[in-house]
Amino acid sequence: MTIHKLSALDLAATIKAGEVSAHDVLDHTLARIAAFPQVGAFAHVTEQLAREQADETDIRVAAGKARPFDGVPLPIKDATPVAGQPWEQGAAIYVGNIAEADDGVVTLLKEAGTLTVGKTSAPEFSFPAYTEPEIGPPARCPWDVTRTAGGSSGGAAAAVVTGMVPAAHASDGGGSIRIPAAACGAVGFKASRGVVSPGPTGVSGSGLTTHGVITRTVEDSAALLDVLAVRWPGESYHPPRDEVLDLAGSYLDASRKSTGLLRVGLLLEPLNVDSVDLHPSAEAAALRLAGTLESLGHSVTTVARPFPPKDWLAFMPLWTGAAAAIPLSTQDEGNVTELTRWLRDEGRKLSAADFAVAMSAVQSLTRKAANGWADVDIVLTPTLSGPPAYPGDMKVPDGRADFDAQMRFTPWASVWNMTGNASITLPVHRAEVDGVELPFGAMLGAVRPGADALLLSLARDIEEADPWPTIREPTGS
Repeated sequence: MTIHKLSALDLAATIKAGEVSAHDVLDHTLARIAAFPQVGAFAHVTEQLAREQADETDIRVAAGKARPFDGVPLPIKDATPVAGQPWEQGAAIYVGNIAEADDGVVTLLKEAGTLTVGKTSAPEFSFPAYTEPEIGPPARCPWDVTRTAGGSSGGAAAAVVTGMVPAAHASDGGGSIRIPAAACGAVGFKASRGVVSPGPTGVSGSGLTTHGVITRTVEDSAALLDVLAVRWPGESYHPPRDEVLDLAGSYLDASRKSTGLLRVGLLLEPLNVDSVDLHPSAEAAALRLAGTLESLGHSVTTVARPFPPKDWLAFMPLWTGAAAAIPLSTQDEGNVTELTRWLRDEGRKLSAADFAVAMSAVQSLTRKAANGWADVDIVLTPTLSGPPAYPGDMKVPDGRADFDAQMRFTPWASVWNMTGNASITLPVHRAEVDGVELPFGAMLGAVRPGADALLLSLARDIEEADPWPTIREPTGS
């Protein structure tokens, strides 16, 4: 048995059976984290907290009272607070900030028995599609450490793919689970709006962002969604009925049952710009997944984008308005990145009417997507337009140019944040680029609300039909 090769579910079962202790797992995990500093996965390692949790875990397991994920190391993204631990959000202005309380998802993961082994690297305020924080190491792709791990949950993806941990907490407001999962070669599932609550104290705001995890297997994503899909009092968004979940009883059980035959729409046109230079291997990833789906009996037809790219700009006031709403002092304002400064400047130009119009425009876009794709159940796209990018291809001194480069790198993911429907990226393809083998993901997006269990079931079938490598140890420095 090699601890770091086990999935989260298999590791939990091994600990429950007494074959290995939580402290053994923690020691192995800390050694793996120390072994690969070049991927910049962690902003902070929280060894003392994890050891206290491991003590409690070993006592529970010995008493026959194991929890679902007892002893499984699962770090938290640095954008999310863990009581008593650093909470710096990748921002130089927050160095030394300590969180006073756990976020609700942290509470749920702790209650499930996971070991909080650290805070994973995230860029400033989690805005970019790369992870180059102003403090701490940048998160890099384990397949080629000169390339970005994606963002904003880049540290989480790097930690999972290198085998430091089997799963890691992440969050997604415009693709921030799926982008780094694709850049590193992992599974990244974004749940439907309202499935994972921001409670008990957080609020949903525009409804673009949700918490989740990055994993190496679909079953781990499903089982951890069962942990996170808890309702807190005072919810703003209520997920629609998930018929597949009703029948299966849990997301994990649903992932283990095959779907009926589905209609899949293949989309290669970008959704946020008129055109994009689509890398042949990014297209090959989508076509490979299309072939797998057809081999499973599903129908695949080409579909067109259901709205012009200018309609995508409805997203912008919600994004820039959120940036402008971050409470910063005049001094702090001068010590943020050019991207953050540009987003805030754009947000300050908005009126209340602009924000109201933007909310309506996003809802209108959602209707256009539903009507335009009414003849299919799932939309299939490449996850990214190309291979994991070199950081300098996106992180540039001009905020607008930075954002434009990110749009071209991620032409599809954010639309599923706008519609609120479930979406998943799978690491289905590998190809050599500039002499180095790199991962390429393909993304599946639900057309109708409440299709989380359906999407997980389909993804598990794909994983069985065309399995992917689960761990990539980096070389070089």
